[in-house]
Amino acid sequence: MAHVRNLKGLVGIVTGGASGLGRATVERLVRQGASAVILDLPKSEGKTVAESLGEKCAFSPTDVTSEADVKNALELARTKFGRVDVVVNCAGIAVAAKTYNLNKQLPHSLEDFQRVINVNIAGTFNVIRLAAGEMGKNDPDEDGHRGVIVNTASVAAFDGQVGQAAYSASKGGIVGMTLPIARDLAPMGIRVVTIAPGLFATPLLVGLPEKVRNFLAKQVPFPSRLGDPGEYAHLVQSIVENPMLNGEVIRLDGALRMQP
Repeated sequence: MAHVRNLKGLVGIVTGGASGLGRATVERLVRQGASAVILDLPKSEGKTVAESLGEKCAFSPTDVTSEADVKNALELARTKFGRVDVVVNCAGIAVAAKTYNLNKQLPHSLEDFQRVINVNIAGTFNVIRLAAGEMGKNDPDEDGHRGVIVNTASVAAFDGQVGQAAYSASKGGIVGMTLPIARDLAPMGIRVVTIAPGLFATPLLVGLPEKVRNFLAKQVPFPSRLGDPGEYAHLVQSIVENPMLNGEVIRLDGALRMQP
């Protein structure tokens, strides 16, 4: 049987790791015997989360669009834990605005659109391109495997709703670069997979009124509820462990197809 990998002893970096999907991923990595570095903004809860998880976790204040910040985080992972095996990109932002608001005679802010594209696409790519060099230093296993990169898109990449032009475009960009980057990094023994989550109980959705949360949950065919961030983290683990998963985008959405 082909080699099935294990999280124990691996070292991961997780962007947006102080909350939501990223935090659940960090917690799962540590529980399964891996070490993790949280990359999140200085004002985040990253330091507190890292301290709560003990010596196998560290925090590196990071703006994912900054080359210097990402390099510092990779340096921390190398000096503290010795290597980087897994990268999980969860950092992202969103805005909600129509392309043109007829009632207000107002076009979508170009600055807001560019900011979402910059953080979600360029930020993700910035982490990938720098982390790939660090993973390339690893000794390959019997499959020639040196590392795995997991990106986070969204069902909005496929089912973008009213007011989601910027967000959908940014997540569509992540989907679109998954295969070419997987092909680019294949000779290095680095896999690239993207998860496209549906409606998950992240801080953004949990903060909505209960009536709204219930309405959203009913839109999911089965199971008819919001996803748990731990389920996202579980899929990350499965991707890391299964060496044949590469160059693919996986919807994790309970068969949800968003309405306009």
